[in-house]
Amino acid sequence: MKVLITGGAGFVGSFVCEQLHAQGHEVRVFDNLEPQVHASGQSNLQSLMRPGGDLRAGVELVWGDVRNRHQLEAAMRGVDAIIHLAAQVGVGQSMYEITRYVDHNTVGTAVLLELLAARQHTVRKVVVASSMSIYGEGAYDCVGCGEVYPMLRSLSQMRSGDWEPRCPRCSEPLIPKPTPETKPLLPTSIYAVTKRDQEEMCLSIGRAYDIPTAALRFFNIYGSRQALSNPYTGVAAIFSSRLLNRRSPVVFEDGGQTRDFVHVTDIVQAVLLALHKDEANFEVFNVGTGQPTSIGYVAELLGRKMQIDVPPQIENTFREGDIRHCYADIQKIRNMLGFEPTVRLDDGIDELIGWVSSQTADDRFELAASELKQRGLARC
Repeated sequence: MKVLITGGAGFVGSFVCEQLHAQGHEVRVFDNLEPQVHASGQSNLQSLMRPGGDLRAGVELVWGDVRNRHQLEAAMRGVDAIIHLAAQVGVGQSMYEITRYVDHNTVGTAVLLELLAARQHTVRKVVVASSMSIYGEGAYDCVGCGEVYPMLRSLSQMRSGDWEPRCPRCSEPLIPKPTPETKPLLPTSIYAVTKRDQEEMCLSIGRAYDIPTAALRFFNIYGSRQALSNPYTGVAAIFSSRLLNRRSPVVFEDGGQTRDFVHVTDIVQAVLLALHKDEANFEVFNVGTGQPTSIGYVAELLGRKMQIDVPPQIENTFREGDIRHCYADIQKIRNMLGFEPTVRLDDGIDELIGWVSSQTADDRFELAASELKQRGLARC
């Protein structure tokens, strides 16, 4: 196949590009090399470079913006499939750069879909990157009430340091459980709203025009090539950047909040399965490990494995829209596509650290945290 990857020069996209090329497919990467992600202006495609600096045969890099109809239309010419990864990423930043996030993520996807709706294309499959953030809080059980889906914790509860969600019916503490694709969506940030937009818009147009489409709800991705100088990237990269600069990883709440950390190579596995398997058509899938891990533990593990004796800084403060627990129920993608996570967290962190040790990082976390605080989005 000839595959177009929007956002293909970034963290996830570069790994997808490598694997598609290794399988013998032609790949066209369409990317605007966003400075916040690509601080040096370079792509993450160095492994696909020839000694002279050109890309290998079968790989093409096109600079462009998904909001630009003419640039995107040219990039779509002659491709058999599209993997749509292009998006502005960052929950906190999305809450004050609202126009930028909606413009790139929602409007950019609308431009792509209008081109598909025009029917003057050769596209036979679309895979779109969605996000676990669209769930809001994950799924929970209440001893007395059964399965419940709580709203965000109240401001008064958070200010009292009572971090665990309570049952919306009886107010008793809840027990977190794997979050299935059937859970009602409750995005708690502009970023999450735009990811829901991308997912639902792609599936809607895919069904209407009979273009097989699959949406993948990525959980917390980590691994080499994640932008260390982007303070709105994944938490493992942010903590690594802090530690490289001999500064404490800053952990909100009490550190007991949990997420599902999935290595980038398992994300690539899911993308390729969704691309190649008809069983994925018009479906949504969680992509995670099914295992919850506390944020505090990740901070401690990184420091220990990097042999940097800088303990995590537990803030006991919180950010607007933060959730407590969310980890993936992966039975659907396991049963329908044969997905199986292959990278244990300890091994994945070792891979990340092996790459981090050769990097330098401009730690911008404090600037980002200050911005949130000034806008009333980080509180105590």
